[in-house]
Amino acid sequence: MKSKIILLITLSLSILSCKTDSKNKEVEKKDATVKVKKDAIKVIPIQHASLLLEANNKTIYIDPTGGLKAYEGKNKADMILITDIHGDHMNIETLTVIETQDVPIIVPQAVAEKLPAQFTDQLHIINNGESFKWSDIIIEAIPMYNLRDEALKFHTKGRGNGYIITLNGERIYISGDTEDIPEMRNLKNIDRAFICMNLPYTMTPESAASAVLDFSPKKVYPYHYRGTTGFSSTSNFEKIITSKNKNIEVIRLNWYKN
Repeated sequence: MKSKIILLITLSLSILSCKTDSKNKEVEKKDATVKVKKDAIKVIPIQHASLLLEANNKTIYIDPTGGLKAYEGKNKADMILITDIHGDHMNIETLTVIETQDVPIIVPQAVAEKLPAQFTDQLHIINNGESFKWSDIIIEAIPMYNLRDEALKFHTKGRGNGYIITLNGERIYISGDTEDIPEMRNLKNIDRAFICMNLPYTMTPESAASAVLDFSPKKVYPYHYRGTTGFSSTSNFEKIITSKNKNIEVIRLNWYKN
């Protein structure tokens, strides 16, 4: 009789232990999910074509412009990407005043040729179709250029880079100055896309939306939308996309604070 009681108590304790282990595993899974959320990518718009991406204690500056004031209170750059030679992308004054010591600067050849010698040792030159890896970040250079005859003078094919950045498990596309080129329309597996739309230099919101619908990123951010006659209609851009593909999230940030 006593042996039966002992056996029952032992079985009960074993079952309780299994339930406790199961609950602990559930807690571990929840904790792991929280950690992933904490590591999510943060997007900080600076102005026009300038932005910051932050994840995993790393900060990437893209086309830094705006001078020292634009970066007050921001994390120091761990990496800098520059897409093209124009002043709203390559701003030597800003590069000179922000903290860039020992920071890798990723540029196309045309930009490298115009930067002061003080940055030479930091430059990593990649052109269309090439890539660069630093730590756990991969940078791929994508073509950016004009298609319309009247705009060919603005951005010639092969001079500047769009970029795909692999960061925190996401593929992030930065269009740079471009029209709705085949290389954009044929992109695959893009999690976030930053798409320009300003005339006469790049493309219309309608062309931009058409390209986005082709490569279907999970999230799209209209940026670089101030042209010579004012702001392009990001609301129309969003309307076109959401009317045809509700799975694409359009995120409109404040790129023009002044």
